Amino acid sequence: MIQIFKKFFEFSGEQKSRFYRSLIFSFLHSIFEAIRILAIAIVLKAVIQNNMTMTTVWSSLLIMLISIGGCIVTKNITSIQQTIAGYTMCANKRIEIGERMKYMPMGYFNKNNLGYITSITTNTCENLQDVATRVILMYLQGMFTTIVISITLLFFDYRIGITALLGIVAFSFINNQMQKVSAAISPKKNCVDAELVDAVLEYVQGITVVKSYNLDRQSNKKVDNKIKEANQIYYTLERKFIPFMTAQTVFLKLFSIAIIVLSIVYCVDGSLSLLHALLMIVSSFVVYGQLESAGMYSALLRVVDLSVDRILEVFETPVMDTKGIDKMPSNYSIGVENISFSYENRKIIDNVSFEIKENTTTAIVGPSGGGKSTLCNLIARFFDVDEGCIKLGGEDIRTYSLDCLLRNISMVFQNVYLFHDTIENNIKFGSPGATREQVIEAAKKACCHEFIQALPQGYDTVIKESGATISGGEKQRISIARAILKDAPIIILDEATANVDPENEKNLQDAIEQLTKEKTIIMIAHRLKTVRNAEQILVVSDGKIIQKGTHNQLMKERGTYADFINMRNQSIGWKLG
Repeated sequence: MIQIFKKFFEFSGEQKSRFYRSLIFSFLHSIFEAIRILAIAIVLKAVIQNNMTMTTVWSSLLIMLISIGGCIVTKNITSIQQTIAGYTMCANKRIEIGERMKYMPMGYFNKNNLGYITSITTNTCENLQDVATRVILMYLQGMFTTIVISITLLFFDYRIGITALLGIVAFSFINNQMQKVSAAISPKKNCVDAELVDAVLEYVQGITVVKSYNLDRQSNKKVDNKIKEANQIYYTLERKFIPFMTAQTVFLKLFSIAIIVLSIVYCVDGSLSLLHALLMIVSSFVVYGQLESAGMYSALLRVVDLSVDRILEVFETPVMDTKGIDKMPSNYSIGVENISFSYENRKIIDNVSFEIKENTTTAIVGPSGGGKSTLCNLIARFFDVDEGCIKLGGEDIRTYSLDCLLRNISMVFQNVYLFHDTIENNIKFGSPGATREQVIEAAKKACCHEFIQALPQGYDTVIKESGATISGGEKQRISIARAILKDAPIIILDEATANVDPENEKNLQDAIEQLTKEKTIIMIAHRLKTVRNAEQILVVSDGKIIQKGTHNQLMKERGTYADFINMRNQSIGWKLG
């Protein structure tokens, strides 16, 4: 149990001082609780001696007021400190997770599903901020109060004091056994929490498919099963804990009774005065009060321990080398030298080399799954190559800091993601400090100013997450406006026009033309008119470059590229025409 506390306080980072401060005031609270025994002793002594005076009344009243006032002040400070520390700690951890994710290889997000990550940043962090801080401090405060009162009883009669301390030992033994049971079950709770979140997210995100194929019952069944599984785990957790919590309560009550019985026995045999016997009896009703309450929640300590472990797993996930330097490249030519890359023991890129000169356009074409997008992701350093190197301005991209590298690259994806925010903020995503005028200028170049103006609140219109309230072509143009505003010297277009309707295609082509002026362009494309004017065309298949050259050169070679062009019909996986 001590390890749980130690791990939690180390995990709290900058908020550790607040937690320690709350523990100090919690200990002071326990002392103020114990002071009440002195007030009771004064009154009992006056009653036994039949010597109740106003001095006695005022003395006991003053001590009680000091006790109550001290408890109120220390409790208030303790609550404030632990609340601020708990919420700030979890807010900081969420931010740190978000920052760390920027430096994780993209493979992490393929391997770890959305439900797992969401569960950590929601359920797990909420467990810590709402439950952990209160459980840990409640448990420690209950222990402090019981120990302080028990030590106080030692001064009146060491035998009764030892009995009270033995009650703490018995409680700790039972609680330790409960922690062992919790250690076996709590991981299942965290696991089922993540699976439940994942199932709900999958159902919500796929609701269109569910409705169109009338799969409501089948999809609901998966969610329902996860809910039932979670319910069963929660029930099992509580059912396993009840015997231990009952035993804790029973033993504490038994030791309270033991204090009463021993006080009477010692008083009868003359080894304990009537005053002290009555004081011990009164104390027996308060000595274990807070510890009993703390024991009801102590089963959650193991959940706290596992919650900390789950968050630490994210921080223990290896990140890409972040030791690069924040520097500007001498030029924006790109050199790819003998690179290879594998994912999950499957080679995706196999010994590939090519060069992209500054302010030229390179088109990458080839069948689906051939490695086109992977090449672009490696250039943007979403992954690190296994062999070889990629150079920017003649220097290995790993010598640049990731932030510096990505400042020089804008990417427009086939599947555009827009955030649940205003259109203006979505365009400003790559340049947060841009003015409204700069946003409008970028939107005009991207051919989306007119349709934005036609929206109810114009640039202040809030679009739903992923841009569900606007068309695919409009989303693409907003993403291009975002890239234009960023004004990076290198542009990567990942099949940006693949799914655009004919009505939007002309506007989108005009927008891309504005975006790519005097830039180093890398485009994954499947339409002839978007690649035939490129200074260089790379034909990629099975992770290798099987052809390289201009459109005219490749047509003369009578190879794969020319075959696809001459077939005219759409080819499986990619097309040109």
